[in-house]
Formats: sequence, structure tokens, C-alpha cells
Amino acid sequence: MIQLLPVHGLPEIREGDDLAALVTELVELQDHDVLVLAQKAVSKAEGRIVRIDSFEASEKAVELAGDERDPRELEVILREAKRIVRERGPLVIAETQHGFICASAGVDHSNAPEPGTLVLLPLDPDGSARRLRERVAELTGADVGVVVTDSFGRPFRQGTTDVAIGVAGIPPILDLRGTKDRIGYELRASRVAIADEIAAAADLARGKAEGVPWSSGACASRATGRRRRS
Repeated sequence: MIQLLPVHGLPEIREGDDLAALVTELVELQDHDVLVLAQKAVSKAEGRIVRIDSFEASEKAVELAGDERDPRELEVILREAKRIVRERGPLVIAETQHGFICASAGVDHSNAPEPGTLVLLPLDPDGSARRLRERVAELTGADVGVVVTDSFGRPFRQGTTDVAIGVAGIPPILDLRGTKDRIGYELRASRVAIADEIAAAADLARGKAEGVPWSSGACASRATGRRRRS
């Protein structure tokens, strides 16, 4: 059985907030649970917020923005991008410094703490996940996995889905190569993106604009049958 448990009652996250402490005050985590945290919550706690008015737009940013977007926002995107993959008017698909391919290099103004601010991706999402996992263990003694997520579009598909950008305590990929299917055929290419599947599942319980920046619980681990809650 798989359970998805949204964590309600959290305040607006500010720089320096102890995310693990905030979560563990509201939900009882158990060994083998997976704590799924939206990137914006992690970024806010880590101070990855910038003010648009602190940037001066370059010629390239002005060109990209046109009349549809604040060129200073495009300037932030250009600074966060390792390279521009595709551009169409103010829409920019970029490779981030981490190696992610996503819209606006992960720069976003939705759910920002106040008008005129932008939220950037964590500098090291895997490191963020590791620190949160260690802090949960320190506070509760529970051995949990942690997944940091963000919403990505997909080529040739409409809509977005949450994917894992940071992982700790669980394997991000389940490699089935070399195993056999039920009729004895050896699998030669099957690798399942477990962390991405957990991220997408947790997003069903979270919602995009409901002030629930994460989900926790048996997104993956209670499917194993260990320590299920009634």
C-alpha cells in the first residue's frame, strides 16, 4: 500500500528556517518513509531569493523580454543559465549550472515571498536533501529518504509534472537490467526513475497553490510493506 500524506499547517518559509523541525512538529516520520519537499520551500530556507530591482538588464535580456516580460527577470535567468537551449520570445529553455534542462533556468516568481522577488533553484539540491535527511534523523531518529522536487515540462507533451532534482537516502534509479520478466525474457534496457515517480505522486497530494510545500509519508517506502500505519 502507498500512502501520500500532505503536511498542513506550515508557515511561510523564511531564510534560515529549520525545515526538518517544522515538518517533524506536524507529522510523525517513521523509518523508510520518504519526505518530499518542493524546491521553493528549500530555496526560501536557504535564502535563494533575489529582488528584480537589484539587477540591470543586459541587451540580450531586453531582446528576449520584448514587450511581454520584465527584462530584469530575463537577466536573472541568463545569469542562472549555463547555456540557452531554445528561445521563443520571452520563453527560454535553458540548461542550469546543475545540468537540468528546464524553463527559465528554474527561476520563478510564482509563490515568491513578496512581489518583485524571484526564487532560484538551490545551489546543491542533493546536498540540501542530505542535510535535511540528517536533520530529521537528529530530531526523530527516523531513517527517511528525502526528495527535493520541481515542476518540469516535457518535450512533445503538454503540461508539467514534478521531478526529483535532489535525492538522499533512496536510490534515484531502479536498474532492472539483467533481471527477467514473468515469461523469462531478460531485461536489457529497463531503468525505472523511482525518485521522479515519487516526486510526481507527491504532487498529487500537495497542490500548486495551496500552501502545502511538501508531502511526507509512504510515497515509496510504505509500498515495501514495512511499518505501515493503520
